[in-house]
Amino acid sequence: MAIRLIDEKCTGCGACESQCPFGAIVIDDCKACITESCTLCGACVSACPFEAIVREEDSPKKTDENKDYRGLWVFIEQENGQARSVSFELLGEGRKLANAMRQDLAAVVIGDRVETLIREAVASGADKVYVVEGPEYSHYDSDAYTTALTDLVNTYRPNVLLLGATINGRDLGPRVACRVETGLTADCTELGVDAETGLVAWTRPAFGGNIMATILCPNHRPQMGTVRPNVFKRPIPDYSRTGEIIRVPSKVKPADLRTTLVNVVNACTAACNLEEAEIIVSGGRGMGKPENFQVIEQLAQVLGAAVGASRAVVDAGWMPHPHQVGQTGKTVSPKIYFACGISGAVQHLAGMSSSDIIVAVNKDPEAPIFKVADFGIVGDVLEILPALTKEFEKRKQA
Repeated sequence: MAIRLIDEKCTGCGACESQCPFGAIVIDDCKACITESCTLCGACVSACPFEAIVREEDSPKKTDENKDYRGLWVFIEQENGQARSVSFELLGEGRKLANAMRQDLAAVVIGDRVETLIREAVASGADKVYVVEGPEYSHYDSDAYTTALTDLVNTYRPNVLLLGATINGRDLGPRVACRVETGLTADCTELGVDAETGLVAWTRPAFGGNIMATILCPNHRPQMGTVRPNVFKRPIPDYSRTGEIIRVPSKVKPADLRTTLVNVVNACTAACNLEEAEIIVSGGRGMGKPENFQVIEQLAQVLGAAVGASRAVVDAGWMPHPHQVGQTGKTVSPKIYFACGISGAVQHLAGMSSSDIIVAVNKDPEAPIFKVADFGIVGDVLEILPALTKEFEKRKQA
């Protein structure tokens, strides 16, 4: 779709300029000019009293070209030969989408010494695995991975490409989308198939998490999106499955790499590795002040848990953003989630409600968090948490 200005009809009245919510129209020499900031929202079309701005659909040729794209791909993100859990979560959900769309499910593995990852991908539902292997992929590099994945997309033309909304996925996805000239829906929390068009329906938080927007990509391929970790359950692997392995030679040259990895510093300890944690102890504004978070950390240390926080705590500067759980933070799905001094706002629940067991501690018996909790303790967190820590320490020593 495109927005076109009919010069001979434009009078430069400025009606479109005042109605554009993105400031994408300027009046120059008594004529409207549509700039690169245009989002194709169409507000200017209805605002023009002279019908000088029209909306044009993409040509039938473009629609026919899209039919050449087949298959649903999942990018398998790995570090030191270990795949991120979100990759397998996407294979599980991708299997459902591929079946609904009657297309093959393929995994894309880029790395060095990746035989184990290939077996895991097939066992998790992949019909095909595209493999690009070499020492230049031993650590994530924006240039190397972008070049490799872009080449795969241009060569094999997938219909859909899913990536995890991780640090690397959020870097890689937009780069590839730009090079292949398609759109990308970021930070999705739900996937589906639109009944009318058969397109992937990408659902993500919008306007600070106050609404959920569902987005379609009708005119460009592949349909691309990043999906938050822990939104979907990881499938049970079936190692009896077999799949087609397609090995693609690396086209990355040393001259293509603009950076050199000097050293790796693990600044984030296990305490803030929320997405992989089996137990999380989170605190909210009910903790009173930042110094009181030491009781959260003490309980987490005894349990071998990660430390989480609500958005209010992060906004107040009590905890750094990597610890934030919720719609605008990380989506987690641990075996046990302790919500301490957290009231249970909808935005926070969206990030942790899929936890297997939720334990809530709050002095307000009417707090919304108790409606989703499996176990609830009404009382002062500063009294209850030290008691829990002491009791767990006894059990641990026994």
